[in-house]
This record gives sequence, C-alpha cells and structure tokens, in this order.
Amino acid sequence: MKKTFELIHPKIKPARLIEAARRDVKKYLKRENRKLLPDDFDCWNFDCKFGPSEEKAEVILSSEISKCISEAEAESLKSFYLEILAKPGYKKSFAKLKALDEE
Repeated sequence: MKKTFELIHPKIKPARLIEAARRDVKKYLKRENRKLLPDDFDCWNFDCKFGPSEEKAEVILSSEISKCISEAEAESLKSFYLEILAKPGYKKSFAKLKALDEE
C-alpha cells in the first residue's frame, strides 16, 4: 500500500479522517497477513515508510504506524504519506531453529 492520506476535508472533521486512516491500515495489515506464505517462510514482515510527503518519508517499524499517525494529528498536518510493503520472512525463534537444523 502506497497512499497519501488527506486530513483536510470541507465536511469531514480531521479526527474522523485520522480514524479512517487507522482503519485502512489495520484492514490492509490483516488482509496481507491472511495471504498464503511461500514455502520455507513462517510470517509476513512489513517494510514501512511514513512522512508528510512521499519525498520526505522515512523508514519506520510497522509497530510505530499508529504513533506516527498520532504525531501527524498533533502537528495538524494537511496530509501524510504511508507506504507498507509486505514480504515473507521468519520469526526470530524460527530462524534460530532453522539455523540449528542446518548445522
């Protein structure tokens, strides 16, 4: 998902637009986590970027998305850019077990 969320609307309050952005992010993450994983992988990892615009977006953790959206609301930004890309990966404990099996 690569999207710029607008926080200014003539009829809708900014708080409702923030809630809608959070809901979209949550739906996207749930949808991606339901997809089938390729063989040899045990979870989905997410590469995330957040910023006031696409050019100024910085890499963040997926667990920081909500905090960044709250900061955008506190700063009264007119819009913010969020990029979330799913990729197959390993849980840390699974990666250690797999490394031990290979030895």
